[in-house]
Amino acid sequence: MSRLRDLADQHGQSPWLDNLRRGWITSGELQALIDRGVRGITSNPSIFQKAMTETDDYDEQLRELTGGGGSIEDAYWDLVTRDILDALDLLRPIHDATNGLDGFVSVEVDPSLAGDTEGTIEAARELRRRIDRPNLYIKIPATPEGLPAIRTMISEGCSVNVTLIFSLERYVDVMEAYLSGLEAHEGDLSGISSVASFFISRTDTEVDRRLDAIGSEDALALRGQAAVAQGQVAYELFGRTFSGPRWDALAARGARVQRPLWASTSTKNPDYPDTLYVDTLIGPDTVNTLPEATLEAFDEHGTLARTVDADPEGARSTLAAVEAAGVDLGDVADVLEAEGVSAFVKSFDELLVTLGDKVDNPD
Repeated sequence: MSRLRDLADQHGQSPWLDNLRRGWITSGELQALIDRGVRGITSNPSIFQKAMTETDDYDEQLRELTGGGGSIEDAYWDLVTRDILDALDLLRPIHDATNGLDGFVSVEVDPSLAGDTEGTIEAARELRRRIDRPNLYIKIPATPEGLPAIRTMISEGCSVNVTLIFSLERYVDVMEAYLSGLEAHEGDLSGISSVASFFISRTDTEVDRRLDAIGSEDALALRGQAAVAQGQVAYELFGRTFSGPRWDALAARGARVQRPLWASTSTKNPDYPDTLYVDTLIGPDTVNTLPEATLEAFDEHGTLARTVDADPEGARSTLAAVEAAGVDLGDVADVLEAEGVSAFVKSFDELLVTLGDKVDNPD
């Protein structure tokens, strides 16, 4: 049995693939990964930019979509929809076998709407109309403007993957948006699902940069520790939130916990172990989205043990030490959120230009 299967069966953590491209679907490679233990898929504009520009797998459909005068942006969403639908079909048996726990595929709203609540709501509704499947997650960013959109979509019975979470304070807001959305939904809640995507490695990259700039011995000793500590404290907050009278009332109506999802789990610093952000965040009711290289590394030599709540006091102490050393974690989160939104918008805009070039210059 693979470590990926053991991760889910023995430790309650679902391994998802942090990538999607048409060639994997048509070649059977994606099905092979599912057979090995992958239980879900996430996508984003950057992922589709690479898929659509680095291969010619989409060119024939692109020409068909634009041949009658259709817009490039409309063609993009049609290309995405086809991949998402095909992936949803492959993962539907997982969704059914796990009673709706896993088998999800995530698709993100237009990233340029991250600061537009009403625009995000309408875009999410349109994606839901376009891709009407029970194992679809609509990805909405956890920006201040995204939070009310998350609440609204949950209240309408839509399953949501909340993305771009970089701070504990914003994570608390995300969980509140989910709970209040459930409370506003009438009737049975068992068909509504959500994950909260807490970005991990990017936090270490930015915190380490600041610790290096501080340069003291105490600061340098903290490198590579903040991201994992923040994830572990987030898991503690998750446990507190999804317990007690308020949660019990929702659970009685069929509600599911909003699982923490560890995103951005590839190791950016080559000095750190390649499975650092998997080995240290394993625990029940969690998801880890793995890029291919990290997935292969973990399946080969990852460490299987419950670690996410092994030392919550130590995790809190680490974050306090990072702050005491001179790193403002709130500012780190603000910078990373802005960079994350900007990167997705850039990928989206560049992809539309590239698709336009392919249409105008087919040779």
